[in-house]
Amino acid sequence: MELQLGIDTFGDVTLDPDGAPVSHAQVIRNVVDEAVLAEQSGVDVIGLGEHHRDDFAISSPETVLAGIATRTERLRLASAVTVLSSDDPVRVFERFSTLDALSNGRAEVIVGRGSFTESFPLFGFDLANYQELFEEKLAMFVELRKQGPISWEGELTQTLRGIEVFPPVENGPLTTWVAVGGSPESVIRAARHGLDLMLAIIGGSVERFTPFVELYHRALDQLGQPQGRVGFHSFGHVAATDSEAIEQYFGPYVSTMSRIGRDRGWRRPTRESFRYELDHGSMVVGSPETVARKIAAGARALGASRFSMKVSTGPLSHELVSNSIELYGTKVGPLVRDMLS
Repeated sequence: MELQLGIDTFGDVTLDPDGAPVSHAQVIRNVVDEAVLAEQSGVDVIGLGEHHRDDFAISSPETVLAGIATRTERLRLASAVTVLSSDDPVRVFERFSTLDALSNGRAEVIVGRGSFTESFPLFGFDLANYQELFEEKLAMFVELRKQGPISWEGELTQTLRGIEVFPPVENGPLTTWVAVGGSPESVIRAARHGLDLMLAIIGGSVERFTPFVELYHRALDQLGQPQGRVGFHSFGHVAATDSEAIEQYFGPYVSTMSRIGRDRGWRRPTRESFRYELDHGSMVVGSPETVARKIAAGARALGASRFSMKVSTGPLSHELVSNSIELYGTKVGPLVRDMLS
């Protein structure tokens, strides 16, 4: 199977040439332009993340994806991720089945528990039920994917009696992945429901996730499920040379990781730790040749059929993101496919 190459963005709030934050509205418009450029450059997929905080502009991925759908023809349109735990599975299905209709079958949903928790109090959910909410809502969503009348007994969700949900997915079922950050339980959950597996790799080497891939395929076999796809996601940036890419990316990366780290107790990245992650971790930053070699190696290690590069990182400018996307699609993509052929 040929490797699909995608990009992910959370709509990070960037800075203008004077160093002032770009408005959230303009960031969203920029993301749509970046998606159009991605399709023109040969990228296969765009994934938009859901957040509800001031440093990210996208709180409703499927709305922005609908805008992208009207300006593209081939690009697959995914969330990255939909925080299913703090949403209504029925409404999630309705929104993505609508996006699927609008885009002529290009919609995908990547569901997860989310690495941020601000959506729980915002929508009235108790973090004490963090695990249970996702378990129940994912099981409900899997039933909705089957289409037709659904009967469902809910404890933390609503109860349904022979209800049909509209619009149906025209050529269903709706393509659905489960995002996993490193929990064996999450891997088995994806396998139990027969859903594709997306590995959200934030740091560390790609190879350390190979046991999760082996567990996933073993669980699918034991549970009698058909073989599923494996994808992986990582930070990345492409420029003409390694040194140029590193110089452009280092400051925004430190800025965003330090900001998030204040909430999570992470150390502020240093140039040494950044360099170590570049050399030994999953991050793909460099020239097209450097980035292609690293993606190809990761895809081989995991047996992956999709790789998604997170192209937006903190204040990294729209112009640099756009240049990175163009190089990724026109230069990196062909190199990766040659390496894997």
